[in-house]
Amino acid sequence: MKTLPIKLLLMLCALVLLGGCKKKDMPLTLSTPVEIDSIAAHFYEQYLKMYPLEATMQGDSRYNDLLPIDIDKDFIAGEIGFYNDVQDQLEQVDYEGLSEDEKVVYDVLDTLLKDKIERYAYHPEYIPFTQFAGLPLDFPMLGSGQGAQPFESELDYANWLKRMNQFPNWMESAKQNFRLGIKSGMVLPQVLVQRMIPQLRAEELTSSEFETNIFFGPLRTMPKSFSAKEQEKWRSVYSKVVREKVIPAYLQMAEFLENEYLPKARTTPGYNALPKGSGIYSYYVKSWTTTDKTPSEIHAIGLDEVSRLRGEMEKVKAQVGFEGSLEEFLTFVKTDQKAMPYSSSKEILDGFQAILDKITPKLGSMFHKVPKTAFEIRQTEKYREASASAEYRPGTPDGERPGIFYIPIPDPTRFNVTSGMESLFLHEAIPGHHYQISLQQENLALPKFMRFSWLGAYGEGWALYTESLGPELGLYTDPYQKLGSLSDEMLRAVRLVIDTGIHTGKLSREEAIAYFLSNVAYDESGARAEVERYMAMPGQALSYKMGSMKIRELREKYEKELGGNFKLADFHEQVLSQGCLPLNVLERKLEGYYTKR
Repeated sequence: MKTLPIKLLLMLCALVLLGGCKKKDMPLTLSTPVEIDSIAAHFYEQYLKMYPLEATMQGDSRYNDLLPIDIDKDFIAGEIGFYNDVQDQLEQVDYEGLSEDEKVVYDVLDTLLKDKIERYAYHPEYIPFTQFAGLPLDFPMLGSGQGAQPFESELDYANWLKRMNQFPNWMESAKQNFRLGIKSGMVLPQVLVQRMIPQLRAEELTSSEFETNIFFGPLRTMPKSFSAKEQEKWRSVYSKVVREKVIPAYLQMAEFLENEYLPKARTTPGYNALPKGSGIYSYYVKSWTTTDKTPSEIHAIGLDEVSRLRGEMEKVKAQVGFEGSLEEFLTFVKTDQKAMPYSSSKEILDGFQAILDKITPKLGSMFHKVPKTAFEIRQTEKYREASASAEYRPGTPDGERPGIFYIPIPDPTRFNVTSGMESLFLHEAIPGHHYQISLQQENLALPKFMRFSWLGAYGEGWALYTESLGPELGLYTDPYQKLGSLSDEMLRAVRLVIDTGIHTGKLSREEAIAYFLSNVAYDESGARAEVERYMAMPGQALSYKMGSMKIRELREKYEKELGGNFKLADFHEQVLSQGCLPLNVLERKLEGYYTKR
């Protein structure tokens, strides 16, 4: 979960902002350009003004003090009006007169606008955040002094102060939206709300102690250029806002969820239980997979993939000489000390570095271009570690901030390599998310909205596809790491079954957890967190496998057609050269490239 972010979900996909921008302030009309590049440029400039936190994440500092309440109904109405204006502009373009690259730009923008407009028909703002994603989780990372928000000058400190002052307004709007959700029946499952309450009360967010609260981080690491008087000024004003506004906002939201929202939350896990829930889920399936496949079709694909991967796991079981069923084997490796060789967080971080060192010499034969953006491996912050998954946080294209692979390590002695250590690194780091996102951001030939866009089926599909490169990169030679790679692939196959099962009423939460544990070498807490993630973000979990299967299908197609003339580095360059694409657009792009060869 970019974490699109989310990773951008998440990033991905779902960064939320606060305060100050009202409908009347939003520029909702454009001039009337007829060239696709001009339309795209105008679109993204206005988009960043609406979503300035995304600008901050990209290293664009123009709006670092703004936090619009983007879950407010007036904001949303203005946003939809803006998207409609851009679509009107697209209708003026002579599509057949565009170059192949321009057609890709048009198709991506057209798909993006239609998706965003349709999404609001289902009132996602009624669930403004969950235990997995949303502003209350992202805000501390920004305010820590270690994230995308810069803290290098007095202007930087003043900008963040404005954002902190806006935070209570966003939280109050979130309460009102939760209440609208209660009235309309659009509510979260109780079990997810129960996870959210302790998150909001975490000591790192609500302690008044200077050394404990994450929001005091910028005060603990102030620039050396600040005079004593300047340091004292910022300590005073930050302490006041953190203690009088930020901390109460978290605690009051926790109280609201516990006393008012939780009793109204639902006991069912899936979107099928919501009003018009089947239609909502079908939208999320289409949005996240960029395909027209139905939940039933995807469910069947998942069952077939689970069966295939179980066969591969049986081979590993035989290799290590385990006698018993596959379920017994998966249970055994969860506690096998050979699969848990670490005693400290540093050893685990060093282990990931060793993977990078091993694959680096082989990457040159697979990729013509590698990112200029720096890369780091870090342990996930303690305040979010208990419920976090491993994730990649993109760097900035100017190189000021590196791309970061975060790994949660609550207990180093329980870190099990059969959860997919090598495949995890390929997926979240190199050559997965770090290569794809960094090369996309660094590509100045792309319109900005494509340089910084995210589509789960492509982005997560690419990352899962790169896991399959393990044998070509010299990995998966150890049977436990091989099982880990199969478990990671099985994880994505199981997601097809469970996500569609939960949200169509085929599976209960408990049945989903049991199914997960019977196929993936996770412990029960890990399985529970995964299933609850699918409950919180319907359809997102489908994007990985659907995207990777399409990329693999296309690779095999051109390997077969070209034989010895097929060059893997050429294929990868074409897949990555225009950033995140809907799968049908990617397929057409590759067909055009290989047809002309």
